[in-house]
Amino acid sequence: MILLADSGSTKVDWRAIKDDGTIVSINTVGVNPVFVSKENIIEIFRKELLSVLGDGVEQVYFYGAGVVGDEIINTLNECFRAVFPKSVCYCASDVLAAARALCGHKPGIACIIGTGSNSCFYDGKDIAKNVKAGGFILGDEASGGYLGKRLVSDFIKGLLPKHIEEEFVKRYDLDYPKIVAKVYREPVPSRFLASFSPFIFEFREDPHMKALIEDSFTQFITRNVFHYDYKNYDVNFVGSIAFYYKEYLMAAASKLGVKVGTILKAPIDGLIEYHKCAE
Repeated sequence: MILLADSGSTKVDWRAIKDDGTIVSINTVGVNPVFVSKENIIEIFRKELLSVLGDGVEQVYFYGAGVVGDEIINTLNECFRAVFPKSVCYCASDVLAAARALCGHKPGIACIIGTGSNSCFYDGKDIAKNVKAGGFILGDEASGGYLGKRLVSDFIKGLLPKHIEEEFVKRYDLDYPKIVAKVYREPVPSRFLASFSPFIFEFREDPHMKALIEDSFTQFITRNVFHYDYKNYDVNFVGSIAFYYKEYLMAAASKLGVKVGTILKAPIDGLIEYHKCAE
């Protein structure tokens, strides 16, 4: 049995390909090794995966946010071996997952805009160039976390239009001390900030919110995409924010002379096709 995973900070999409070709779909909470401890990861694997799949997993391809460097990869390998001792594990970044899902075995520019954001130039096999994402504090432009940060910042600074501010207070029961605690004292603050994306989308036609969204996509393109050969390659996107806000994404790209190619909500189905073709 082959187990594929696309892991973000918020959730993981799993697909198990059984020997007879049957595909089993499982969804779990996010497994970002930067924020989630080894013990908690093993607990998630045992509770959510082992109970459904049994111990017959032989190959694992885990693509995830935060999968950078030998230490992180070794930790994930240890977690998988603790739960699936017969398995051989391959761990790589969510950027490579996006590239393989969007471009297959052909070169191209691949971008992620979901809870976080990232980008790369893909040579058809591996990542040839990657502009560092920076995370929700130093980068992640246009992501759900970035949009949420902009919204919450405007709220605490008193910059939101009155009707949006009133609805925000009514819906979330948040004030400055609660927001500070959520962002600076609790784990995975990017997940908290990204949770406001549906609210932003709901008010997307308001001039203030529309400007916030458009500026966020402009920031992503100018600070990331412009580092690649975008004049000779289409720019492809994957992620919930890119998918649901594609009207604004494409408008920003058009203004900046960037040609948009494929936009996918999630990479997992593309990864299944990639690994089928690779075998």
